[in-house]
Amino acid sequence: MTPDCRKNLKRLFAPMSVAFVGGNSAELAAQQCVKGGFRGKIWGVNPKRSQMAGQPCFARIEDLPAGPDAVFLAVPSAAAVEAVGALRRVGTGGVVCYSAGFGELGEEGAELERAMIVAAGDMAFVGPNCSGMLNYVESAALWPFDHGGAPGGKPVKRGAAFITQSGMLGNTVTMNQRDLPFTYVISSGNQGMLGVEDFLDELIEDPRVSAIGLYIEGLRDIGKFSEAAIRALQVGKPIVAQKAGTSDIGAQLTITHTGSLSGTDELYQALFDRLGVIRVRSTVTMLETLKLITIAGVPRGKRLAGLTCSGGDSTMLADGAEPLDLAFPAASVDVARTLTEILPPIATVANPLDYTTPLWGHEEPLTRAFSTMFEDGFDAAIMVQDYPVLVGGDSYAPYLADARAFAAATRTAGIPGVVCSILPENLDGDVRALMAADGVAPLQGINDALKALAGAARFGALHERMKSGNGGDALRLLSSPIDYGALRVLEEWEGKKRLAAAGVSIPEGRLVNASGAPSAAEEIGFPVVVKLVSEDLPHKTEAGAVMIGLNSTAAVSEAVAAIQDNVEYYDPEITVDCFLVEAMVLKPVAEMLVGVRRDPSFGLVMVIGGGGTMAELMRDTSVLLLPTTREVIAEKLASLKVSRLLDGFRGAPAADRDKVIDTILNVANFAENHLDTLLELDINPLIVTTDHVWAVDVLLQIAGQEGGDGK
Repeated sequence: MTPDCRKNLKRLFAPMSVAFVGGNSAELAAQQCVKGGFRGKIWGVNPKRSQMAGQPCFARIEDLPAGPDAVFLAVPSAAAVEAVGALRRVGTGGVVCYSAGFGELGEEGAELERAMIVAAGDMAFVGPNCSGMLNYVESAALWPFDHGGAPGGKPVKRGAAFITQSGMLGNTVTMNQRDLPFTYVISSGNQGMLGVEDFLDELIEDPRVSAIGLYIEGLRDIGKFSEAAIRALQVGKPIVAQKAGTSDIGAQLTITHTGSLSGTDELYQALFDRLGVIRVRSTVTMLETLKLITIAGVPRGKRLAGLTCSGGDSTMLADGAEPLDLAFPAASVDVARTLTEILPPIATVANPLDYTTPLWGHEEPLTRAFSTMFEDGFDAAIMVQDYPVLVGGDSYAPYLADARAFAAATRTAGIPGVVCSILPENLDGDVRALMAADGVAPLQGINDALKALAGAARFGALHERMKSGNGGDALRLLSSPIDYGALRVLEEWEGKKRLAAAGVSIPEGRLVNASGAPSAAEEIGFPVVVKLVSEDLPHKTEAGAVMIGLNSTAAVSEAVAAIQDNVEYYDPEITVDCFLVEAMVLKPVAEMLVGVRRDPSFGLVMVIGGGGTMAELMRDTSVLLLPTTREVIAEKLASLKVSRLLDGFRGAPAADRDKVIDTILNVANFAENHLDTLLELDINPLIVTTDHVWAVDVLLQIAGQEGGDGK
């Protein structure tokens, strides 16, 4: 984005004049702008109308009194390029292009779209093929549909922003019955010029935006999105993303297990985990998460205090929190003693706490009880309340007394407070408004409330770590151009020697011809493994080119002959006179897989997990992006099923976990040091014994003209 385009984007976000160009759709959008109470100039452009939505209308763009700050464009695609050029010439700030018939229709439409973007020059151009832009801060609706903004309503002073690649979803979220205010709703359309990343840049800087919701199918520029997300993390402004389209699309040029185990959705998840983007699986969870952040704030971590007036509610809280990695720590000795004095005898001090019906509706003792409980230093508090909505009236009194006590206690403790209902419909509008005014987030549905807390807590913890760390440099993705014109799969021994130089242990081995294999095995010591070595055969097992557990020179000679016969049958073109003889690793605790591949958008992608011949079937893997840290590797490793084997499963011996982490980190460092040439690296299996970690099978693919020493 050029500096002039950025200035024009600011004009689009804070317009003093808006124009609506087109026919009926432009008229409808102008009506929305008038109803919304926009206080600036409103103009129409249509040669057949003298007014638009009761506002002055001009025959041509050139007849406008001045270059408008913002334009809603709804003309046929054939006329759009000329219209955009005319808008640029009169000094327009930004254009929201509702017109369709461009890149979404194929190459002919894409060519027309490119011509229109050229015509736009340095204007801020949104779309084409988008529903529009709702600006509730300035009451400027560039949107042709009825929406949730109150006609003539006051400008929103603070709220969430929402960017969507599905236009009608933007309309849907504005009509939420969840007391979530929006500052901006932006339909990005085809993203011919401006994309999600560009809007993020502007919204992160706006103090009126509490958090940013995204509905995305994909991102145009992962690097630019990452930079924006890092800034959002630095300033403590959460991004909440619903990512659609989770199908697993195989990577190009992939020949390793690493490629098949790191599909598109796994890469997005790894990116979001890295940058603190809160991933949600539904629009409802997104709205509840945005509401939590907007009204109550972001928890600093996952330590929760739970409060209920029912044992069943307490159990539901505990059960729902556990798989989300939320914690309800037990009360300290001093707090437990004081709570025992305050609570009725039938109450049991616990977290979540059932404070029982004798205290229900008694605001003063509940305030003391809640405040006492919060002395243990929680990151947030949640109370379960389902209001008798169908009864209403005086029946609300005890519930509201409990809510006031909760609000006072969370305010004193300085932590976000959430009141959630088990059923979403059991918090009506009046109750939600009262709670929001008291700084308590009224969340609807216990499961979505806990998901919202879990996502916000992860963001809060990462934000706290960033404040005391390096400010985000370690989160930036690695990128480097690479020469795909000269791809080369290294023979296994060469790949292993390169890894060994980087601190990765490999079994003792010899590279020999067929006749030298028996004596090499004798030098190494039995048992041994014999493999054919050839750059033309990256996957040896399928060709019968690996023999294991050989305990004599005679067995080695027979294995060499069998491999030659197998490979001759598999592919007569492969040369079969170079063999790797290696010591066989005995008594494994676990077999793992560690791999790295280059992705054109995400950079270097690392996969760790359970390995061996069943790796792709079991899919016990975790994906992370490089560069990484020891702490991240340890966290990812702990999430795997194979991690239980490392601890000694069912009485089996345990492994040295620190050495496993060291090895994975050495592989990551190797990949980073070969950023300019590394295409793929696969270690499968990486055999872990009680006191060592061995790279037993290595596949390394490089690009370009890297020298034999790999430096």
